[in-house]
Amino acid sequence: MQRVAIVGCSGGGKSTLARALGEHFGLPVVHLDTLFWKPGWVESTLEEFRPRVDAAAAKDRWIIEGGFSSASALRFARADTIIWIELPILLCLWRAVRRALLSYGRTRADLAPGCPEKFDLAFYRYIWTWNRVTRPKMARALTEHAPEATIVRLASDTAKARFLAGLEPNGRGNV
Repeated sequence: MQRVAIVGCSGGGKSTLARALGEHFGLPVVHLDTLFWKPGWVESTLEEFRPRVDAAAAKDRWIIEGGFSSASALRFARADTIIWIELPILLCLWRAVRRALLSYGRTRADLAPGCPEKFDLAFYRYIWTWNRVTRPKMARALTEHAPEATIVRLASDTAKARFLAGLEPNGRGNV
């Protein structure tokens, strides 16, 4: 694994898995939220965001985590492995709320500067509707842009732990 895209619902553990894989393989980790959000939780336009994602994906080695199916073409086309975390929505929602409680007012490393953790009902609604609204878009983007990539689907924390435990330092494993 040299170029890994990690996708899934917010609160599913994409950032945590990305950091673990980055340490394991010595790969740089790119969090798409740091490329998308401007200080004060201001959204980038697609015209601003897509070139940032494409520049990250053009590099030789990386782990890029985050959703944003609208900026998926180059990162999916160049990825040798795509990991899709498919945890239950209620668990993702609980984790997002818990994360806000534990980190309220602080900016996490996987968020852009000037974007402190907060309670955000629109964000929780996004998580709640992810399977109905966003998941189909992500599935289409994978079909369209990632015909050659190995797709790994992880549907539980146990599956994630088994996946990590089965990896060898040379980038091979039970994928």
